[in-house]
Amino acid sequence: MIIQALAVSAGFGLIIALLGVAVLRLLRRRSIGVMLSVVAVITVLATLAGVVAITMAMVIDGRPRDIVLTIIAIGAIVGVGVALVTARRLVAASKALVTAVEETTETGEYVAPGRIALPAELEKVSQALDQAYARIRNGRERERTLESARRELVSWVSHDLRTPLAGMRAMAEALEDGVVDDPATIRRYHAQIRLEVDRLSGMVDDLFELSRIHAGSFRLAKARVGLGDVVADVLAGVEPLARGVRLKADVEPVLPVHADPGAIGRALRNLLVNAIRHTPSDGSVSIRAVTDGEMVSLSVLDACGGIPAEDLARVFDVAFRGELARTPGPDGGGLGLAITKGLVEAHGGTVTVANEGPGCRFEIRLPTARL
Repeated sequence: MIIQALAVSAGFGLIIALLGVAVLRLLRRRSIGVMLSVVAVITVLATLAGVVAITMAMVIDGRPRDIVLTIIAIGAIVGVGVALVTARRLVAASKALVTAVEETTETGEYVAPGRIALPAELEKVSQALDQAYARIRNGRERERTLESARRELVSWVSHDLRTPLAGMRAMAEALEDGVVDDPATIRRYHAQIRLEVDRLSGMVDDLFELSRIHAGSFRLAKARVGLGDVVADVLAGVEPLARGVRLKADVEPVLPVHADPGAIGRALRNLLVNAIRHTPSDGSVSIRAVTDGEMVSLSVLDACGGIPAEDLARVFDVAFRGELARTPGPDGGGLGLAITKGLVEAHGGTVTVANEGPGCRFEIRLPTARL
């Protein structure tokens, strides 16, 4: 008898469960509250079917049966009521989350719903939305920065190309029209045109390299190198540009770094050329490299007279020039520091600038090479 009652109860429960799954599948796109109500009803019906089967098997009749069925009915009402209340709270929390997303400002400032306590899962969704909008804001800020840099670069290129091209055109027309005919002037014009061509070629090369860095297509050939050797090679290359400026170097004998020697040499050379260009002929430029824990610090100190405080944050921007004291000379300029920043950051390092002593101190920090 007991086995028969259990079998009948399990059969009714299985049938009701299958019907419930089918109903939930049909309502899968409806509100969470509706689904919770269906789950509560299915649970109550399965329980009721089991109790009815047992009472029938035990031949319970009369008042005892009515009491049992009444208790089951009360439990069903309570269960459905609790399910409806819980569903209502979930729906309210979901609507509050949707409202918070809809009220997000154009600047991407997400304000989490604070009028209602969110369940743990929806709270995680709210936190994820906050992080996502923060990334969107950062992306928009980077986009505005890049757009500003692009416009500044276009303005810089148009300005710096127009002047030499106008001069070259005037000299070429003068030579073509025979306005100048003495050999000395002709040779001077040819030399000047060649100088301007070399300068423009260097500008184009800088633009190409900077575009590769920004596009992420610049490939580094990293190896374990001694920073002292890199500094020595760069000093030997820029020494002819000094023209009276004293170059000093204080580099520890062994400073191993895992880097591309050509790229780091280019970055250091840009700093040195910039320092020499803005240092008086009787001044000095100092280079110092020391180990600082797991980082190597390579600094260049010049005697340029300092940079205005409001311009320090923009020194490494593309084509930034600042005050007249730091405008480029006849060999161009304007991209060297931006290229330096890109090359150093590609190595996982940083480059900074600060006013110090009679001028500025540019500092490159690179990770040391591990054994």
